[in-house]
Amino acid sequence: MNFYDTIAALSSPIGKGGVAVIRISGSEAFEIAERVFKSASGKKISELKPNMMTYGQIISEEKIIDDGLCVKFCAPRSFTGEDTVEINCHGGIFITQKVLSAIFSAGARPAEAGEFTRRAFVNGKMALSQAEALGTLLEAKNDEQVTLARSAMGGKIKDACDSLYRQLVSLVAQVYAKVDYPEEDLADMDSNEMAEATRALLSDVSALKSTYKTGHAVMEGVRTVICGKPNVGKSSLYNRLVGREAAIVTEIEGTTRDILTETVSLGRVTLRLVDTAGIRDTEDTVEKIGVERAKKSLDEAELVLAVFDNSRSLDDGDFEIISALESLRATKIALINKDDEETVLSEQILREKFDRILRISAKNDNGLDELRSLVEELYINEEIDTQNDAVLINARQHASLVQAEKHLTLALEALELGLSPDLAGVDLELAMSYLSEIDGREVDEDIVAEIFSHFCVG
Repeated sequence: MNFYDTIAALSSPIGKGGVAVIRISGSEAFEIAERVFKSASGKKISELKPNMMTYGQIISEEKIIDDGLCVKFCAPRSFTGEDTVEINCHGGIFITQKVLSAIFSAGARPAEAGEFTRRAFVNGKMALSQAEALGTLLEAKNDEQVTLARSAMGGKIKDACDSLYRQLVSLVAQVYAKVDYPEEDLADMDSNEMAEATRALLSDVSALKSTYKTGHAVMEGVRTVICGKPNVGKSSLYNRLVGREAAIVTEIEGTTRDILTETVSLGRVTLRLVDTAGIRDTEDTVEKIGVERAKKSLDEAELVLAVFDNSRSLDDGDFEIISALESLRATKIALINKDDEETVLSEQILREKFDRILRISAKNDNGLDELRSLVEELYINEEIDTQNDAVLINARQHASLVQAEKHLTLALEALELGLSPDLAGVDLELAMSYLSEIDGREVDEDIVAEIFSHFCVG
């Protein structure tokens, strides 16, 4: 990206609508807008009051192609931190493209994916965690995702990391004052106090890191696999959770032969749901491939919903499922389906092999509210106020906190063992470095590019 160019892009969704919003940002934004927009008052763009809508006509090749509204934002008081103009034209697909083409002909270039937001980050208008939160807000599918995204956009993660970073800077300064000037007694802390300060920092970093379990469950989603032997109601459960007939349901065993995937909200938790083929020995070539894919999905699962038939005793097929799940690290819930039928299945063996057991009827929704409550209990920390507390919302942030925690632990061990403070200082500096990655003080350019590549155009 060349950040010296003036860029433009459609900032509203593409399609038919009453109004389309086109944003122009960069050092020549006012001049370029002047070439395509003529205010009804006759004033030039540079003469217009900032942040005020102005009515006028949109021009292309000296012809009026539309009328609309224009508003200018003067640097640094704009979203990007640059001079910015937004033109509101009518929202038809053809006319929108016509206005955009006129703006490009006037000297702007098309914005790349995420470029407006990236310029806001580069110009210090938002921290990296806030930019990421904006991206997640645009993709939000439920209220809890909106709440967490708004919290992060408001700077909750940034403020928490800033506080930890400042404390680390102060501690590192104390350590090196003791190392570099041992005879001057410049440090305000002795070794024991440094260890105590490091211990307190480690506790705070660990607490922030632990919020990722909730943030991951809400924002990224828990990879959840529905499994079981054929014809126990896996696809019926899948359809209930998805909210539509996404999987074919018949009385014929082996109907599902491939994995089906869907992202759904179950209460406040997002599930990246996978419906699998019934696991069994089969000679059918296609079904065999489906079974292998089902087993691979289980290896990658964070949560397993194993479905059993309440109207039948456990048989070899059920025991094969139980055996296949034993070595998994995922949380395992046994769902005893068809609870509306006569109970034949005994829970005793399942209680020994599963983390939780729940009786449901996928046919009539019995037990699904209890399943929602159970999943929330497993993944949502009720002590966290998602609106007001800092909550990590993605794996990148979590990975940085894991490394910061690791090096704080090593620094604390060095101080407690009475080793030279400069050894602790090295790990404290590394902890600072990893902590600073969260909001972009020290972050690899490739990582920044990857983050903004997921944004829509502009």
